[in-house]
Amino acid sequence: MTAKRSYKQYPQEFKEEAVALVIEQGYSVPEAAKSLGVATNLLYRWKDKQEQSNGESSLAETEQEELKRLRQEVKTLRMEKEILKKASAFFAKEMK
Repeated sequence: MTAKRSYKQYPQEFKEEAVALVIEQGYSVPEAAKSLGVATNLLYRWKDKQEQSNGESSLAETEQEELKRLRQEVKTLRMEKEILKKASAFFAKEMK
Protein backbone atom coordinates (compact mmCIF):
# COMPACT_ATOMS: atom_id res chain seq x y z
CA MET A 1 0.00 0.00 0.00
CA THR A 2 1.36 3.36 -0.97
CA ALA A 3 0.96 6.25 1.41
CA LYS A 4 0.03 9.56 -0.13
CA ARG A 5 2.84 12.06 0.25
CA SER A 6 1.89 15.22 2.08
CA TYR A 7 3.73 18.44 1.34
CA LYS A 8 4.20 21.30 3.74
CA GLN A 9 2.19 24.34 2.73
CA TYR A 10 3.71 27.75 3.40
CA PRO A 11 1.59 30.90 3.66
CA GLN A 12 2.06 33.51 0.95
CA GLU A 13 3.35 36.04 3.50
CA PHE A 14 6.13 33.64 4.54
CA LYS A 15 7.13 33.16 0.90
CA GLU A 16 7.24 36.91 0.29
CA GLU A 17 9.35 37.53 3.39
CA ALA A 18 11.73 34.72 2.41
CA VAL A 19 12.19 36.22 -1.05
CA ALA A 20 12.66 39.67 0.53
CA LEU A 21 15.62 38.30 2.49
CA VAL A 22 17.29 37.45 -0.79
CA ILE A 23 16.29 40.49 -2.84
CA GLU A 24 16.27 43.29 -0.28
CA GLN A 25 18.61 42.10 2.46
CA GLY A 26 21.29 40.74 0.15
CA TYR A 27 21.39 37.18 1.47
CA SER A 28 22.25 34.40 -0.95
CA VAL A 29 19.45 31.94 -1.69
CA PRO A 30 21.24 29.03 0.05
CA GLU A 31 21.90 31.16 3.17
CA ALA A 32 18.30 32.30 3.39
CA ALA A 33 16.93 28.81 2.72
CA LYS A 34 19.12 27.30 5.43
CA SER A 35 18.17 29.92 8.01
CA LEU A 36 14.46 29.48 7.23
CA GLY A 37 14.60 25.70 7.08
CA VAL A 38 13.29 25.35 3.53
CA ALA A 39 14.79 23.66 0.48
CA THR A 40 17.02 25.83 -1.68
CA ASN A 41 15.23 24.92 -4.90
CA LEU A 42 11.92 25.88 -3.31
CA LEU A 43 13.20 29.36 -2.48
CA TYR A 44 14.57 29.74 -6.02
CA ARG A 45 11.09 28.88 -7.35
CA TRP A 46 9.41 31.42 -5.04
CA LYS A 47 11.92 34.07 -6.11
CA ASP A 48 11.41 33.37 -9.83
CA LYS A 49 7.63 33.40 -9.43
CA GLN A 50 7.69 36.72 -7.57
CA GLU A 51 10.00 38.30 -10.14
CA GLN A 52 7.72 37.19 -12.97
CA SER A 53 4.64 38.51 -11.22
CA ASN A 54 6.38 41.86 -10.65
CA GLY A 55 6.83 42.29 -14.38
CA GLU A 56 10.36 40.87 -14.42
CA SER A 57 12.10 43.54 -12.39
CA SER A 58 11.76 47.25 -11.92
CA LEU A 59 15.55 47.64 -12.07
CA ALA A 60 17.78 47.13 -15.06
CA GLU A 61 20.30 44.30 -14.94
CA THR A 62 23.23 46.66 -14.40
CA GLU A 63 21.36 48.37 -11.57
CA GLN A 64 20.63 45.01 -9.96
CA GLU A 65 24.31 44.06 -10.15
CA GLU A 66 25.34 47.40 -8.65
CA LEU A 67 22.76 47.08 -5.89
CA LYS A 68 23.97 43.57 -5.07
CA ARG A 69 27.59 44.78 -5.02
CA LEU A 70 26.73 47.74 -2.79
CA ARG A 71 24.79 45.58 -0.35
CA GLN A 72 27.74 43.22 -0.08
CA GLU A 73 30.04 46.20 0.48
CA VAL A 74 27.78 47.53 3.25
CA LYS A 75 27.75 44.10 4.89
CA THR A 76 31.56 43.97 4.76
CA LEU A 77 31.96 47.51 6.10
CA ARG A 78 29.62 46.82 9.01
CA MET A 79 31.62 43.72 9.89
CA GLU A 80 34.88 45.69 9.70
CA LYS A 81 33.40 48.41 11.88
CA GLU A 82 32.48 45.85 14.55
CA ILE A 83 36.00 44.40 14.45
CA LEU A 84 37.54 47.86 14.84
CA LYS A 85 35.19 48.67 17.70
CA LYS A 86 36.24 45.52 19.56
CA ALA A 87 39.92 46.16 18.83
CA SER A 88 39.74 49.73 20.13
CA ALA A 89 38.03 48.53 23.31
CA PHE A 90 40.75 45.92 23.76
CA PHE A 91 43.58 48.42 23.32
CA ALA A 92 41.84 50.96 25.57
CA LYS A 93 41.85 48.37 28.35
CA GLU A 94 45.55 47.66 27.77
CA MET A 95 46.44 51.35 28.02
CA LYS A 96 45.00 51.62 31.54
